[in-house]
Amino acid sequence: MIILGIDPGSRITGYGLINVVGARNEYIASGCIRIKGDELPERLNQVFAGVTEVIRMFSPQEMAIEQVFMSRNADSALKLGQARGVAIVAGTQQELPVFEYAARTIKQAVVGKGSADKVQVQHMVAQILKLPGLPQADAADALAIALCHAHTRIGMIKMAGATGRRQGRWR
Repeated sequence: MIILGIDPGSRITGYGLINVVGARNEYIASGCIRIKGDELPERLNQVFAGVTEVIRMFSPQEMAIEQVFMSRNADSALKLGQARGVAIVAGTQQELPVFEYAARTIKQAVVGKGSADKVQVQHMVAQILKLPGLPQADAADALAIALCHAHTRIGMIKMAGATGRRQGRWR
């Protein structure tokens, strides 16, 4: 199962792909879609085109993306939401199921605490995926989103397989 993680942005959109084999997560690729220009419609088109290209290149089966968070700057939050929206449309146009996760949930899944900073996320992503160095911050965030989805997915599969409780255990 190949999972694409997306860290949306109107200037830089990070992406990360992992292959989930049983309980093991293997690194496939990661990087950043760097957006050029000042006009928002053109930047959004670049996000859409970039995410579509990544999907076509790697053929993931599922996509995970960070939910919008509230920002002090309403204009920045709106642009982020629009970039997130076009990334979601890029995924759905390629018939991918899209899953959304809150930033705190992603950090909790990867680092173990929801208040982790970017450096902690980078470090843990590199450790979990056995990378030779730290990935770029936006790419690390995207990989963290993919890892969060993989972790959540495994938990959901285990829950679906549980038939009931007996003496405090799921069977």
